[in-house]
Amino acid sequence: MPLSPLAARRVTVAFVLVSACALSVPAQAQGKLEARYGVSMTGITIGKAALSVDIGNGRYATSVSGRASGLFSVLVNGEGTAAAQGAIKDGRAVPVAYRSAITRHDEKTELRMAFDNGAVTDLTAETVPPAPDRVPLRDAHRKGIIDPLSALLVPMSGAFDVLAADTCNRTLPIFDGRRRYDLKLSFKRMDRVKAEKGYAGPVVVCAMAFQAQAGHSASSTLIKYLSEGRDMELWFAPIAGTRLIAPFRASVPSMLGNVVVQATQFEVLSQTAAASRITGQRP
Repeated sequence: MPLSPLAARRVTVAFVLVSACALSVPAQAQGKLEARYGVSMTGITIGKAALSVDIGNGRYATSVSGRASGLFSVLVNGEGTAAAQGAIKDGRAVPVAYRSAITRHDEKTELRMAFDNGAVTDLTAETVPPAPDRVPLRDAHRKGIIDPLSALLVPMSGAFDVLAADTCNRTLPIFDGRRRYDLKLSFKRMDRVKAEKGYAGPVVVCAMAFQAQAGHSASSTLIKYLSEGRDMELWFAPIAGTRLIAPFRASVPSMLGNVVVQATQFEVLSQTAAASRITGQRP
């Protein structure tokens, strides 16, 4: 069954929403996560993604890539990469640099951002012209934010390395270079998972609500759809060797069925080599 343009865009949003959280780790924590994800709609595989995270010596570096496959790759030329780096200060991630390159249909967007203490200090973008009814971005929308990729990880709550319900209770202020939006997480339930390779054990499942702030088209059907309190979920699993949890599964509903992004591999390859992989330079 052919996918409508709106459904195809929702699949793209699922990749974005899997990037929806906040990073905070003790300076001494270190580890390296390699994860692979399959993307499906109504049980049909339509894409894949890969996530890599290195943490060590008070710094972090992370990258993600994704692309369409099968029938979806014929209908939509969808693929992208992103990378981010930053420092860990006062137990939280402070982004230093972010870059992304995303292609959808015949549209290609590339951007680079530099940060200072949670505020965008430099933004270079090659992208399509904004919609005429775009909600204006103000200076305030570029402050007190985190980039989508640094937002892939959340800290465990409490004093012990145990998944807890209140880990979900947070609002994530995200700026992707074009749009400013909030992702509000709340606890839904505990569950268990088993990847084909790597992690098997408990996960915490967070309900997720999307709230657009600025930079989007006021008439966007997709934005309206996502803002209507849909039953969206993010599932988080722990990264061994750190006090971080990372997305294991994301679920976003559409009129044709749920778009699901789920880990087939979720593996901590090394806890000692991570620091040597982090250069601290801009991606």
